[in-house]
Amino acid sequence: MQSYTIGQAARLLGVSPDTARRWADAGRITTHRDETGRRLVDGRDLAAFSVELARSGSPEEDTPYTSARNAFPGIVTAIKLGDVAAQVEIQAGPHRLVSLLTREAVEELGLEIGMEATARVKSTNVHIDRV
Repeated sequence: MQSYTIGQAARLLGVSPDTARRWADAGRITTHRDETGRRLVDGRDLAAFSVELARSGSPEEDTPYTSARNAFPGIVTAIKLGDVAAQVEIQAGPHRLVSLLTREAVEELGLEIGMEATARVKSTNVHIDRV
């Protein structure tokens, strides 16, 4: 399972690293330490927290979340696989993006809940790039 540093988690949540550290210190985000002592967040835990945060609102709601060239870096929060089609949800800061694509595309990208990914929006299409 993929893990994220506090800085990476903060970027995916659309907050400052200091805010992510405070949340971890307060127990809002579960962390563990790697062999070098860095604090890490499990990808599944971060995915669940990002959905919870988006539903409840962030204390830094006045901070705008912007994307360059319609790219929304975030974390995969849900994957629904059918026989042929699939649905992938990404939480990018306060934005929830949903992409409908083929099951084969999801498998080729190796997408999993808790994995970092970027949603690219073009007109009404949402494309997923694995990071």
